[in-house]
Amino acid sequence: MKNQSLIINDNKILYDVLNEISDELNFSVTKDFKKESNIINFTNDHNYLVLTKKIIPKVENQILINEFPISIFRLIEKLNIEFLKLKFNNQSDIKIRNYIFNFNSREMKYQNYNLKLTEKEISSIMYLFRAKKPIKVNELQLKVWGYQSDLETHTVETHIYRLRKKIFNKFKDSNFIISTTDGYQIK
Repeated sequence: MKNQSLIINDNKILYDVLNEISDELNFSVTKDFKKESNIINFTNDHNYLVLTKKIIPKVENQILINEFPISIFRLIEKLNIEFLKLKFNNQSDIKIRNYIFNFNSREMKYQNYNLKLTEKEISSIMYLFRAKKPIKVNELQLKVWGYQSDLETHTVETHIYRLRKKIFNKFKDSNFIISTTDGYQIK
């Protein structure tokens, strides 16, 4: 599943071309909208780019393309670069509770204190935060570690225990990741 979307505004030919090769793209292509207000309503998350011929007020993440013809390879390269920039920016300085996370530098900050995190720690925190509900150990094992085992393993529990201890030692917060009967959660 592609988690980035390209919204093409008022350019049916370009939409048809990109839609034709959509299996080869790293992003999904959404039909152009006739009303700009529909774009504003559609863009409730930040994993989108709007390809347009003219700037649309109150819409973020726009790419202005008004010089045609353009090489399709050059256009796709430009779009991929813009999606990479967007992903980088979306991972910088994210607020979770009282903390600021920079997933690019793998740091957790509170006031004048910084805590370096590993990639697995960041992945675990991101997954738990985005879930907005308790997550069972087997789901974390599958989604964060990328494997599912029939054997009893305590990898996830040990990892979360050490992460919670690390956060407590630095920030004296024992409730950042909570453990419930339904799983782990960040509230």
